[in-house]
Amino acid sequence: MSTIVSADVLVTSPGRNFVSLKITTSDGVVGWGDATLNGRELAVASYLRDHVCPILIGRDPSAIEDTWQYLYRGVYWRRGPVTMAAIGAVDLALWDIKGKICGQPVYQLLGGKVRERILSYTHATGWDVPALLDAVAAQRERGFRAVRVQTGVPGLDSVYGVTKDGSAYEPAGRGLAPVEEVWNTTAYLRYVPGALAEVRAAVGPDLELLHDAHHRLTPNQAAQLAKALEPVDLFWLEDVTPAENQEVLRRVREHTTVPLAIGEVFTTIWEFQQLISEQLIDYVRAAVSHVGGITPLRRIAALAEVWQVRLAPHGPSDVSPIALAGATHVGLATPNFAIQEYMGYPDRVHEVFRHAWTYADGHLHPGDAPGLGVAVDEELAARFPYEPAYLPVARRLEGTLTDW
Repeated sequence: MSTIVSADVLVTSPGRNFVSLKITTSDGVVGWGDATLNGRELAVASYLRDHVCPILIGRDPSAIEDTWQYLYRGVYWRRGPVTMAAIGAVDLALWDIKGKICGQPVYQLLGGKVRERILSYTHATGWDVPALLDAVAAQRERGFRAVRVQTGVPGLDSVYGVTKDGSAYEPAGRGLAPVEEVWNTTAYLRYVPGALAEVRAAVGPDLELLHDAHHRLTPNQAAQLAKALEPVDLFWLEDVTPAENQEVLRRVREHTTVPLAIGEVFTTIWEFQQLISEQLIDYVRAAVSHVGGITPLRRIAALAEVWQVRLAPHGPSDVSPIALAGATHVGLATPNFAIQEYMGYPDRVHEVFRHAWTYADGHLHPGDAPGLGVAVDEELAARFPYEPAYLPVARRLEGTLTDW
């Protein structure tokens, strides 16, 4: 019987910090998993090296479900982003190994494809409406049929992910501490509906538009924004309010029919349960690595399907090409899969993570290579050492920290 003989952690920073897990079997088969957790990468790397990798040695690599349960139930302190990102890396690597042993892409092991390719969306940002329209036009030129639009706000010096100089979207800043931004919800609510209406008027009805509120609204403010955006005909409005208190979404639902997407910061099915079963959201934004891998993501998708909620995995540039591959394999084989976020990567990321998945004309395809279809150039990865980087935090005008 084949067994796991080694499990090694690789941290590299070819533009963004990525944490990868390499599992090798006694037959010489290698599987790769993604354990990246933006701003807390080294915590996950340590969790894997010190607590997970040693207990994987000697285990059967084909026992994916049993290993997942072993890692999840085998600690007293369950859940949490560090634990689940570590488990997600193991799960992805084991699916990669199983696909390679079977000589099949992972989506075939998940039941085969239910679509030929995966609709994807990307980001367009602009400090003002003319700049935003230029950014949207550029993404349409790349073939995208769906674009997330984010704009600057008059009176603010900075807005999460949006730059005045028009540089590429990159919210994570290098440095030893997070940048602190000043936030004004009133100014945001006053400006954004009109700005998005101008975008819709310019692009016409066929381009899908998405917008992210980044958790910064109260339930009443979220309802106000969603109602104001109904004429824009959004594909979805994302993260309108922190959803830890899930009942607050009822207030938003009472006042608007705009589709709602939530869940990129959730780590288990339990955080999605009420939102799905009460149909408080329309799209589940789970990230394949952060919820513990392909194994639990399929369970979340199955629960969502019962309640006519669709799966739309988180996929920013701090999710490595390994995790993106995992999401695309799930997407190709999942009936209620809706859309995949794809921001793209710098060239050197593609060089470090050589992948079979492809992008073309607004769609992704995982490719037909056995397993996940991603190999890591370890020698090249070693040339890009870890650098501290953090997402910004926001303060209200009066000085208190906020995400709403």
